[in-house]
Amino acid sequence: MMGRMATPRTTPTVMVGRDAELDEVASSLGVGGGEPGGVVLLSGDAGVGKTRLLMELRDRALAEGWQVLAGHCLDFGDSALPYLPFSEVIGRLLVDRPDVVEKVATTHPALARLKPGRRMIGADEDASALDRGDLFEAVHALLGTAAGQAPLLLVVEDTHWADRSTRDMLSFLFSRPFSAPVGVVASYRSDDLHRRHPLRRQVAEWSRLREVDRVALSPLPDDAVRALVAQLAPAGLDAKELAGLTQDVVDRADGNAFFVEELTSAATVGDLGDLADVLLVRLDRLDDTARQVVRTASVSGRKVAHDMLEVVSGLDAAALDEGLRRAVEMNVLVAEHGRYAFRHALLAEAVYDDLLPGERVRLHGRYAAALRDGAARGAAAELARHARLATDLDLALDASIRAGHEASSVGGPDEAAYHYQQALELLAEPSRFARADVEVSKLVVQAADALNASGDAERAVALIDAHLERLPEDTTDAARSRMLMAQANALYVIETVRDPAAVSARAVELAPEGDSPLRARALAVHARVLAGGGRYDEAQAAGMDALALAEKLQLSDLVADAVTTLSLLKKAGPKEGLRAALGDAVAQAEATGAVLSEVRGRFLLGRSYEDWAEFAEAERWFRSTIDVALAAGLPWAPYAFEARWQLAWVLHVQGRWDDVLTLTDVADLTPPAIPRALLDSIRLLVRQARGEDITAEVQALRRLWEREGGIAIQSAELQTVCAGRSGDAAAVLAAYDEAVTVLGRIWHEWFSARVRLAAVAVAELAALVPRMSAAERERVVVDVERLHGDGHTVLERYADPSGHWGPEGRAWVKRLDAETLRVRWLAGVDAPPLDVLLEVWRETVQLFDDFGHVHETARSRAALAAILRATGDVAAGRVEADLARDAARALGARPLLETLAALGSGPARGDAAPDTLTAREAEILAHVAEGRSNGEIAKQLFISAKTVSVHVSNILAKLGASGRTEAAAIARRRGLLS
Repeated sequence: MMGRMATPRTTPTVMVGRDAELDEVASSLGVGGGEPGGVVLLSGDAGVGKTRLLMELRDRALAEGWQVLAGHCLDFGDSALPYLPFSEVIGRLLVDRPDVVEKVATTHPALARLKPGRRMIGADEDASALDRGDLFEAVHALLGTAAGQAPLLLVVEDTHWADRSTRDMLSFLFSRPFSAPVGVVASYRSDDLHRRHPLRRQVAEWSRLREVDRVALSPLPDDAVRALVAQLAPAGLDAKELAGLTQDVVDRADGNAFFVEELTSAATVGDLGDLADVLLVRLDRLDDTARQVVRTASVSGRKVAHDMLEVVSGLDAAALDEGLRRAVEMNVLVAEHGRYAFRHALLAEAVYDDLLPGERVRLHGRYAAALRDGAARGAAAELARHARLATDLDLALDASIRAGHEASSVGGPDEAAYHYQQALELLAEPSRFARADVEVSKLVVQAADALNASGDAERAVALIDAHLERLPEDTTDAARSRMLMAQANALYVIETVRDPAAVSARAVELAPEGDSPLRARALAVHARVLAGGGRYDEAQAAGMDALALAEKLQLSDLVADAVTTLSLLKKAGPKEGLRAALGDAVAQAEATGAVLSEVRGRFLLGRSYEDWAEFAEAERWFRSTIDVALAAGLPWAPYAFEARWQLAWVLHVQGRWDDVLTLTDVADLTPPAIPRALLDSIRLLVRQARGEDITAEVQALRRLWEREGGIAIQSAELQTVCAGRSGDAAAVLAAYDEAVTVLGRIWHEWFSARVRLAAVAVAELAALVPRMSAAERERVVVDVERLHGDGHTVLERYADPSGHWGPEGRAWVKRLDAETLRVRWLAGVDAPPLDVLLEVWRETVQLFDDFGHVHETARSRAALAAILRATGDVAAGRVEADLARDAARALGARPLLETLAALGSGPARGDAAPDTLTAREAEILAHVAEGRSNGEIAKQLFISAKTVSVHVSNILAKLGASGRTEAAAIARRRGLLS
């Protein structure tokens, strides 16, 4: 029964982002529960989504058996039709419930005056001829009578346009109770309620009534805007176009649902089209002075300072104040802290786009002159923009360089890169280049360094390549050295077939001899690149030369960088020496303000602890790296991002999966493509292990394999598991082989992660063996032996100055051995002796447990449990399955729980045989019986306290003990202690 409610041109199929507000309104009215009735004032800016929420409320009310009526106030300016929404409501009832209207009109004749076609003209005159009280009572009676059959919801939209009579009618209805259930919602635009708007005072009065609740709609959050665009986007857009459209709409719509719909429906976001006309209607209501102020303000962008407007508007103080006052009252501008802002960014754009070209250039020129001469305050970036748009390009060049410096000084590498590149574009014009006093090589390096710090090293390399090709023949060696140095620095952190060390060596060759700061920097970069490439002796020599020269020239930041590189070279000795040296390097970098060196040192310390599975310390150093980088505005700089990525991996290993999802949710930091993909790959590990189908997302990462090996490793593992779950053995092998091919090309053939990829592939093949024919089993054994051989070749060829094959590596090698034996056992091809098979699997469980990898320990236990049950040792199998099940439940690892359920045994503790304790558990049990704490046991056995805690929990479970004392007593009774 609801009348027409205005809808946007493009209407979403599902309401987005307003569920909480809808529930609040419905609850206040008793729709769907509670006592029906009440009043809600619904407010929000134009286009924010009030009408859509009311449509959803209508649908919910109708579904609950309510009647729904709607009336609309319209913008007729000074010619408002009194009681218009109530005339609309009566017209609707005359169609749907004529008996009710006629019944009420019989006892309340005044109601006839509101029937359609007899709307009153000249409210004051008619009001004097008619007792308004009779009219109010008539409408009240009509609504109450209609509600006698079923609860009734009255919606009055756009009351900011309501005439006085309508507002008075609403006041009457709000304050008079109904004998039947009647609920009323009145909506209005909060942005239209300027200081002198008549509804402003009325709303304040209504809000004091006990029956009235207020609900304000704020702008939609970004996630809701994205969901809305997804509903409304035109068909035929590819993923890249949709992503671009979505981000543009998010940036420009400011959470306004109407603007989202209008921009999305245009599909070309840069074209405001009809939306501009809608927005400019508000401008047309201003007088000439206010319009001039607003047009001048639009050239500044969204906001403008008062002192700037004083200089550039061309108005005297009194006229400016009057124009601003009118613009603020009409809600075109909003005053805040000495500045004026457009009510909405799109309104500023529409006004600006409406300027004539010459007018626009002149106004930008005034802004540029004011900033250049100091008549008004502003940043170099503002000056660069105004000068460029005023076509004063010489001034724009100088301002762009200054803007780049300003951005760099406050930790804004993205902005700095933009400004430096703008300056380089301006210098491309030969006559301007001839006039400018700019060292191009330094500007190129500044731009490249900014790109590198923002996480876009690939663009930094390309930028330098482009400028190296254009260098004049008479360019100095120093200039070439400077650019090559920056390029080597960028090449060092990306996947490339080019040799960064060759580039940095050339930079050293071209650097000036003697006590040259440029030479010192070239040597420091060369040492860092050499160390990263494993050329430690050469790195030591270059690093020592860099350190000596930096100390001589008192280059403190370079000293810190060289010390960090030389500290890393201590990796060949005991880990304590490396950590001490890196700790000193971090302290020195922190003291001298060398942020990038400090970030690098903190990251390397985190990696050292990670390599030895000392996760608490690893987390401490990685988190400090992230914090330092964030404080400096460099979240995606080299080593800063890697700290977040490595920490995410550590948390994944520890089974802190919700923490992983939190740490890798970086949408607010807008990461570049490669960092985002690396973090996404860790997120996908969690989601896959929890049972989600991530096949499409994994395939989307494939295009980035050649650009970043870390993405290839993680997504190859994900792809392998996807193939295994789909039952495709050939696809399992293909995923492994493809990753090996790509990583062998961009790294080297026998990279260490190949062991892990081989083990994962063999594990997936093992799960498929029971479904294979005899011939297929024989073939798969051949494939598995190939992968097993690959893993051991990696182990044989592993080269690291520390000679340390860490706990993670040892666990994966053992897992590869165990999975290979399991395939042979399941296939019945050269099956291993049962005691050998069980021992290798027990060692696998132990090594993953010692490493601290919660999920892989549980998966290994599940495999061991299956073998034990298959060989008749049901009790021991139940113990392993029980422990695996506990871990899987804590993780939310549904696929693993399903695997355990398929074993056919439920959890049952306390009945395990005493000889099921592993060697490590028996060792720890002996220390427990002596009364040692977990920390004391950890120091004694050179493992972490967390690992001891896990072992103790396992021991208690296996012995059926409630505590450490009872476990010791049981062990003595069973003769488990020597």
